[in-house]
Amino acid sequence: MPRITALRAPRPGRVAVELDGAPWRTLPLEVVVRVGLLVDEELDRPRLRLLRRELRRHETLAAAGRVLRHRDHSARELDRKLAHRGASAAERVSALETLERAGLVDDVRFAAERARILAERGWGDAAVRADLERQGVAAEVVAEAIQALEPERERAARLAARRGGGVRAARWLAARGFDADALEEVIANDRDGALP
Repeated sequence: MPRITALRAPRPGRVAVELDGAPWRTLPLEVVVRVGLLVDEELDRPRLRLLRRELRRHETLAAAGRVLRHRDHSARELDRKLAHRGASAAERVSALETLERAGLVDDVRFAAERARILAERGWGDAAVRADLERQGVAAEVVAEAIQALEPERERAARLAARRGGGVRAARWLAARGFDADALEEVIANDRDGALP
């Protein structure tokens, strides 16, 4: 069995491992600590298996961090992206549990923020619901996120006024996922001259 003869830190967060006096690999510090690599210990098969498992875990978490660096994701969408990057089901489950415990993945927060952004962009409740469901957010979380938005009729009236009102604005709103009641109210208010 090869023996660990040195552990050196060539740069922050990395450890260069030397086996039997020769350079072997540079590993993340977290992995070295979790596996418990020590100088003058043998690197036997069980420890190598543990090292491989911890490296895959670390790589999966690092990939998740790169995905989350740009924007928030639902747990299911992040799971899909990690699968696409080759992470096994067990590695994805472990990474998602870790990220959820840390508060970095939170479907309630994601749904509320995504719904708010889509509503600000002029989307109706049906379109917001479809988008969140496509992202894998649970139905009850979707319902809470939509409930927290400004009422759809008020958004529809404001957007219709911005677009000049009338049937044309109602068609635009329909294409953006507003329901029939909101559209009828927009058209009725336009006829009555109630739009601002």
